[in-house]
Amino acid sequence: MNEIISGFLTALHLIITLDPGVIEISIRSILISLSSTLIGALIAVPIGATITFSEFTGKRFLVNIIQTLYALPTVLVGLFVFLLISRAGPLGFMRLLFTPEGMVIAQTVLILPILVGLTISALKGLDTTILDTLRSLGATKIQFLRSVVKEARYAIMAAVVLGFGRAISEVGAAIMIGGNIRGHTRVLTTAISLETSMGNLAVSIALGIILLMIALVINLLLAVVQNR
Repeated sequence: MNEIISGFLTALHLIITLDPGVIEISIRSILISLSSTLIGALIAVPIGATITFSEFTGKRFLVNIIQTLYALPTVLVGLFVFLLISRAGPLGFMRLLFTPEGMVIAQTVLILPILVGLTISALKGLDTTILDTLRSLGATKIQFLRSVVKEARYAIMAAVVLGFGRAISEVGAAIMIGGNIRGHTRVLTTAISLETSMGNLAVSIALGIILLMIALVINLLLAVVQNR
């Protein structure tokens, strides 16, 4: 018990004094997760809008598949991306394995189904009056999609916030693709795993507190967006 209390006190000291190692890992985690979330949103929103307002055979089945992928295991994503960017893979020539860029790819693949599925749900919730008005005014397909996305922007923003939370909290793909290299690909979750296995509870607790604070900020942002 004393060891745990001592760990918490040391963790608070590391945070208050802005320990360079802790800050470096935290900033890297946020930047990688923000990058993957932004790229995922740019891909997912057009795809979600196209699926929502298009009629084709197998649409319901496709949506079910996307929703099933919400629970996609991170280690499975890590394996898929590893095979893709390893030296023997089709993208091996890009040398993305054990780099932050490779981690961004893995996190983007991980959160893409969530962003697409929640975008579809957000657009389905729009008032049909808005849709009918746009069609009656003769909006082109691009104008129509742009307008409906704008109308559902707060719900889509909530989906993006959730995607960021999923990205920053994952550990399986981060270790497999990033390799947990100090000063290069080490992020909050992989650092917590490593420091705990080494018995460095103070550092683990400090990183855990920071990760918890980020999760709290994400939830607060989500609450604000949902209220809007």
